[in-house]
Amino acid sequence: MTVGLIPGSFDPFHNGHLEVVERASHIFDEIVVAAIRNPQKSEALFDLEERREMIAESLGHLDNVRIVSISTLLVNVARDVDATAIVKGLRAVSDFESELQMAQMNRSLSGVETLFIPTSSNHSFIASRLLREVARYGGDVSSFVPPPVALRLEKLFPKGTP
Repeated sequence: MTVGLIPGSFDPFHNGHLEVVERASHIFDEIVVAAIRNPQKSEALFDLEERREMIAESLGHLDNVRIVSISTLLVNVARDVDATAIVKGLRAVSDFESELQMAQMNRSLSGVETLFIPTSSNHSFIASRLLREVARYGGDVSSFVPPPVALRLEKLFPKGTP
């Protein structure tokens, strides 16, 4: 059985993430989406459990996906879920440089390969960081995120409030 491990902070989960998971779900027997608390990123908008719930709701149409929350080395999770490969989405060439370094480190530590899936051009500009900023200032990001995420963002940042 092949298992693809898709890690990320997913804060919030957006349509670019959704595309990568959907495409990977056709390649692997099982997909494990791992929501990570990344201490190198700014304070999280949603806690890990909220992110896990939003991801599960957004991916309910896929029967070969499970979601986990982690706060350990990715290679440990890869070992625990018997990952065949780590799957990473790429938006632009600028993503490749840092992702390549992580892929090489992960392979050196665990032997697990990384598979890169480029997002389509209609999702290539979407970044969680940008979505958080636009939503905080009252902008409508609903076309960039799955409906369960849009609902939570609307509750967090009601329209008309700065």
